[in-house]
Amino acid sequence: MTRSDALLILKKDLEVLDDLDIHDEPDDLARYSLDAFDYSPVLSPRLKNCKAQLVARPRSIDAVEHLASACARHAVPITVRGAGTGNYGQCVPLDGGVVMLTNKLRCIREINDSTGIVTVEPGCPMGHLDQELRSHSRQLRLLPSTWRSATIGGFVAGGSGGIGSVSWGFLRDPGHLLGCEVVPVTTKPQRLYLENAEAEALNHAYGTNGIITALTLATIPSVDWQQVSLDCADWNVAVKLLLDCGRSALSLHLATALEAPLLKKLPAWSGPTSTKHRLLLLVAPDGLSTLYRLAAAAGADLHSLGAEDLKKSSGLRELSWNHTTCHTRASEPGWTYLQMLLPQPELPAMHALQKLWGDDLIWHLELVRQQGDVRIAALPLVRWHGAKLLKQLIADCHTQGAIVFNPHVITVEDGGLGIIDGNQVATKQRLDPNGLMNPGKLRGWLELNQGA
Repeated sequence: MTRSDALLILKKDLEVLDDLDIHDEPDDLARYSLDAFDYSPVLSPRLKNCKAQLVARPRSIDAVEHLASACARHAVPITVRGAGTGNYGQCVPLDGGVVMLTNKLRCIREINDSTGIVTVEPGCPMGHLDQELRSHSRQLRLLPSTWRSATIGGFVAGGSGGIGSVSWGFLRDPGHLLGCEVVPVTTKPQRLYLENAEAEALNHAYGTNGIITALTLATIPSVDWQQVSLDCADWNVAVKLLLDCGRSALSLHLATALEAPLLKKLPAWSGPTSTKHRLLLLVAPDGLSTLYRLAAAAGADLHSLGAEDLKKSSGLRELSWNHTTCHTRASEPGWTYLQMLLPQPELPAMHALQKLWGDDLIWHLELVRQQGDVRIAALPLVRWHGAKLLKQLIADCHTQGAIVFNPHVITVEDGGLGIIDGNQVATKQRLDPNGLMNPGKLRGWLELNQGA
């Protein structure tokens, strides 16, 4: 049976479900087959023609079960999509088939007022979830810079860290994801609940090894974060001040450092016009006096910008993480970026790379906590001069001791630490035995099944 024949039968099977919407209009197929992979001039030509053959929007978990079962029976690939705000092609269907939209699965099932633990369906927008948590005096620990529109399921399946990582590390650190409900892609309709360690296999797996239908997450008490920018004339001083902030007894939600040329490419709300390098901080109210002290010791100019207004999209968090890249590309489309964890000490590696690449490399740093230590993650802006030079830059970063998380590849492993996670592969064997979920994205599965 051809794929076209299988899709026709699949569509007929699905059309009888009252709680499942089916779309096959060309505009919908094109729209829901994309994410923001155009950040990468490497991925853009590779992914631009990938397209779903059917779009399905379940409105209940029962419908997800029936959809997964039908795809398994007819051997049709299925790719799960949240809001599509990622930029690595995570939700792009490499092999066509069905794209499943989660945006109608958005129920916040429970917020435990005693523990703050939340159970929520995957299509819930993170901005809405954070707002509901704040009505219970709680907030999310980690958010991407696209938090206003990103879905919580998409973030857990495709993200790794972001706003909050300065204090709480990365999504795959134990303690963030406490469990998840998952629907396997098997001929029998079913759902399972995976506790703690089992659930981790679906964390940052690009939706390759099970359809997440609910997440159980830890949260933190909410804070009225104060916005502060610090300007330093010397880059070495700015980097040292960034680290000093992270190593002080401050409660931080964000600590970003931007090299001076970036300020010209960003919106004006980061603070007064300046030719200096800039730090952007979200700090608890009780930390302001300490920041004044640290700034004075470093000879930095401190600008207190007031409390965050989360109803507006013009706060400092909108200038951090991949939003920095977004704003720069909007100003000058000829830029792309890299992601890496810098070696310690950080400045020698940065100076060596700057010497090699000059104005084609502009530093953007994010303070993170990695295995309990204060570290610097770098998302430098890179002027695009072709794939060959990008590959050379990545090699130079490795030579300097940086760990590169390559945003110009499509597989889970190669965009991360470069190693295969056996638990992710084993979970795919269990929950997606025929390899139908987001095929082509889990290298460990591909290598295991080569020639099969």
